[in-house]
Amino acid sequence: MIPTFLGLETAKRGINTQQTALYTTSHNIANANTEGYTRQRVDFTQTTPYPGTGMNRPEIPGQIGTGVQAGSIERVRESFLDAQYRMENNKLGYYSTLSSALSKMEDIMNEPTDSGLHSVMEQFWSSLQDLANHTENTGAREVVAATGEMVADTIQYYYNSLVRIQTDLGNEINVQVNEVNSIISQINQLNEQIASVEPHGQLPNDLYDQRDLLVDQLSGMINIKVTNVVPKNYGQALPSALGLYQVEIVQTDGSSYSPQATLVNVDQVSGRSSTNELTVVDDSGHSDALSGPVDYLLIGDRKLDEFNFSGELAALIESYGYTTSSGDVEGLYPDMLDELNKLTEAFAEEFNFIHSEGYDLNGNHGEVFFEFDPNNPAETIQVNEDIINDPSKIAAGLNSGSSGDNENAQRLADIKTKDFSDYEYTTSGGGTLPAGLNGSFDTYYAGIIGNLGVQAQSATKDMENTQVLVDSVDYNRQSVSGVSLDEEMTNIITYQHAYNASARMITVIDEMLDKIINGMGVVGR
Repeated sequence: MIPTFLGLETAKRGINTQQTALYTTSHNIANANTEGYTRQRVDFTQTTPYPGTGMNRPEIPGQIGTGVQAGSIERVRESFLDAQYRMENNKLGYYSTLSSALSKMEDIMNEPTDSGLHSVMEQFWSSLQDLANHTENTGAREVVAATGEMVADTIQYYYNSLVRIQTDLGNEINVQVNEVNSIISQINQLNEQIASVEPHGQLPNDLYDQRDLLVDQLSGMINIKVTNVVPKNYGQALPSALGLYQVEIVQTDGSSYSPQATLVNVDQVSGRSSTNELTVVDDSGHSDALSGPVDYLLIGDRKLDEFNFSGELAALIESYGYTTSSGDVEGLYPDMLDELNKLTEAFAEEFNFIHSEGYDLNGNHGEVFFEFDPNNPAETIQVNEDIINDPSKIAAGLNSGSSGDNENAQRLADIKTKDFSDYEYTTSGGGTLPAGLNGSFDTYYAGIIGNLGVQAQSATKDMENTQVLVDSVDYNRQSVSGVSLDEEMTNIITYQHAYNASARMITVIDEMLDKIINGMGVVGR
């Protein structure tokens, strides 16, 4: 016989379950604008049914349901979209940082403008032409000395500004490393909290969200691979439990380093989680404040000297400079500083060589026009103080210092279009031309600026394209995981009606019981 009060219990379970669903909906609505929050839903499951009672049981087919219960409360999230988002976010971090570094370099080079090196050089070449036309003119000589100073100052400004930005990039690398270490420490703490909850058959959804948000942030900084590890000794964990996150740095193609470069490590047996701090070391062995090109990375004790990963940190290192396996220094800023040094050295050496072959107004051989330190010409180049104070010392004549001899001034002006291979300080003076120079001063400098423009444009274009992909993937992810207030309002109405119906069922059963208890057996009274 069916128990008299079974209906009350079934309705009560309905009320409790709908109430849980309403509370979950309320939680979703409250966190509609919380960053990283994933909407949750209650899994409704039927409670264990009873066989119908009777004299012929259990042969009689059919069962009597006993209601519903709130199963687990789970997040609505797709791991594939997470992986896709993190991959694109990593590219965005790389290209946006690279674009920013190139943009700063473009701002310094300031080409093409009236204050750029090209324009200053044009003024210098023009002043030499004027001197060739009027060798005896004191004003023309003063203009040559003054524009020569402008050339030296502009090159020094370029060099010092590039070094300053490079130093800032080095500081930014340290900040980035500290941020990475802070994030992996937080992920580790969340792993520990999650490990204390999941073995008891619970799903810490909000802790999952916090951990995924940190992983999203980390993915923009460095190329990572996240592996879910469910320890062997993990109590009564639900099948849907995510377990603990093991995080490792991977290469640009997504493959692991060998051996692995693990930031957050999880023991598969005990479930203990630990971290390996990231450290960036320069060629002098410094890690707190970089003073030279990056030599290698340390992840715990794991040394990583292959910089074939992506993300903001990779772009910062690529911009700041790093040491290759062959011992060379490469990077956007070191390369530009090297180009500036080579160009300055070749130009100053050739100018000084030709100037020294001429004669000044006093009939003396020309002195050194540009003074510089051969180890760092762009930073130290300056016009000889004696020539600035006495422009008559500019050697405009080739055979004498007489006013009619302008041949040397013309030779100096011709350096503008002279091919590097024809530089006389190498062909006649025994000097050595810096490696890699070709064409003339003008064409080589135009090539440097043109290449910079192409690189900056390419990085900006890649950044914009990647941003579109990130937005697209994030939109898809939010369409699955985000909170839709319209959908939640619909759920509220659905659960509310179910709740009211269960309550009404209790009233009906109460009236039925009242009839049985108080209304039966009173016939004839």
